[in-house]
Amino acid sequence: MILSSHKEMLNTDSTSGVWLGEFTDPYYEFIDAGYEVELASPFGGEPPVDPVSKITEHITGSNRRFLKDEKAQQAFKNTKMLSAVNRAEFDAVFYPGGHGPMFDLAINQVSGQIILDMLHAGKPVAAVCHGPAALIKAAEMETGFLQGKKMTGFTNTEEKMNLRADNVPFLLESRLQELGAEFTHSTIPYTAHVEVDGLLITGQNPLSAGPAAKALIEMLEKSRVRRK
Repeated sequence: MILSSHKEMLNTDSTSGVWLGEFTDPYYEFIDAGYEVELASPFGGEPPVDPVSKITEHITGSNRRFLKDEKAQQAFKNTKMLSAVNRAEFDAVFYPGGHGPMFDLAINQVSGQIILDMLHAGKPVAAVCHGPAALIKAAEMETGFLQGKKMTGFTNTEEKMNLRADNVPFLLESRLQELGAEFTHSTIPYTAHVEVDGLLITGQNPLSAGPAAKALIEMLEKSRVRRK
């Protein structure tokens, strides 16, 4: 799982970072399915967490589980530096959201290369909410990478409802469409929606984090069966 190292927002003193539930929901889906999970971020160490994601109304069961899980907390506090990751050791990569990826992973060349290398090696890449911003760098590095790809992410409408549209460097939906993506979304904002296109799995918003992880697990299990 690749997490953002960025917390500052534009035109505000409010901070962002990783949306906690978008990390914890998928993390425990993977752990409970028997997978080993390594955490990485551009700067390594402990990623910033969006303080709003810690507010009671956004707390999920996985958040509470994480707060009691010393092993998981230690892993989160000591993420590996992204440049030190050996992508050949992993079967898949997952990008949680929060606004952080809009600022750092969207322009991170190491992250972009990891995405391209994984997909070219036949390994799935999943991202949720603002996590798909990481695909922007991959698209800049490989012309046509997102052309015609069916995908989703945090919508322009959701960003405006969230009152953060003036605090981010771009609107994710618009930017992905500019790069050729066929962007889809749920009829009702803030409801779960997951899109799968080949080896690329994307989730729209926080409620899509767990379902996106389940879609990734299903893909990995099918791949395992085919290899047998």
